[in-house]
Amino acid sequence: MLRRLRAPAIAGALASAVFLAAPSVLPRIAAANPTREAGAPPPRDVAAAIETVRAKHVVPAMAGAVVLGDGRVTAIGVAGARRAGSPERATLDDRWHLGSCTKAMTATLCARLVERKRLAWDDTVGEVFGCRTCRVPAMDAGWKSVSLSNLLHNRGGAPANLDEGGLWGRLWAFSGSPEDARLALVEGVLARPPVAPPGTKHVYSNAGFSIAGAMAEAKTQRAWEDLLRDEVFVPLGITTFGFGAPGTATKLDAPRGHRDSREGPVAVEPGKQADNPVAIGPAGIVHMTIRDWANFVAAHVSGERTGRFLPAAAWKRLHEPEDGDDARYAMGWAVTERPWGGRVLTHSGSNTMWFCVTWLSPSKDFAVLVTSNLGGDRASKACDEVAWSLIQDHLAHEGK
Repeated sequence: MLRRLRAPAIAGALASAVFLAAPSVLPRIAAANPTREAGAPPPRDVAAAIETVRAKHVVPAMAGAVVLGDGRVTAIGVAGARRAGSPERATLDDRWHLGSCTKAMTATLCARLVERKRLAWDDTVGEVFGCRTCRVPAMDAGWKSVSLSNLLHNRGGAPANLDEGGLWGRLWAFSGSPEDARLALVEGVLARPPVAPPGTKHVYSNAGFSIAGAMAEAKTQRAWEDLLRDEVFVPLGITTFGFGAPGTATKLDAPRGHRDSREGPVAVEPGKQADNPVAIGPAGIVHMTIRDWANFVAAHVSGERTGRFLPAAAWKRLHEPEDGDDARYAMGWAVTERPWGGRVLTHSGSNTMWFCVTWLSPSKDFAVLVTSNLGGDRASKACDEVAWSLIQDHLAHEGK
């Protein structure tokens, strides 16, 4: 089974963060987003297996998929309702909140910027923010040597939560631009010493990824949302992305996130209470369809072998923990071993109202992805069960 090593998911207070994905003029990188070969069989419909697990755990809706490294989806399915108790069914065109699975996307963006010489892995917090013109004059000296690589490995000394000094509450109430919200986070975190010297201790931190995103913004003078769109999503052929809770409050046009309760799932409509603040956007506010998420994951499955989208060495760097890291956390991925997949990458995501998980086996050239519109333990267990079912289904059909 799967529940042995799970990356922590986003938790804490919530705030609104909904943005539309603007079009881009950049061309797609065709090799990174191949279409299904002519004559290839259509994906297997695994909706029935998903429905069995969904009903067992009383999750409003779930979706799952198996994708190969070349981007072909070999199995996919969706089951359940967009809102608990509603007749409106979830569909494969619906968008799902991916929570902390955003972290790998931010790391991939940084790798793209490194390849373009717009950013460097050894760029430090002190170099990027330690000047009055960068508006962080009160930086604690302990932050000056923290590198971008440290932050993306959760070994930069960034705190596990943002409660100290009332920072989280201020970010919740912040009304400026997303870039200014992230700079407010940077200022608040850097005013206090790191919780550990850089490179010495794993501390899972949304703040660390948010600081990394703010470093990319400072170096390029562009918003993280725009960078992610132009450098990652559009080149990979991903078109359904957005930021914050999907859908609109006036009509049931997308699945709703749900909080768990003793009485059952409680829907949360898009708006103020539907997601975390944009200040921690680089750590976890992306949404998209499961097919588009599969496009992103497929690039990671095959990247070290093919060098598509990024050089093979860049993919390898994204997938390797820092030396001495007992937690085995790479840049947005937990790294472990499984009998069915060899060396595997995994991550889960949740903003307490959604839950998703993905498992990648580069050596077996496949990955499974599962999403749900419920947060909490029941959703976590349900997603693990569906993921294991999809792995078994894939191995049985592929004969591996």
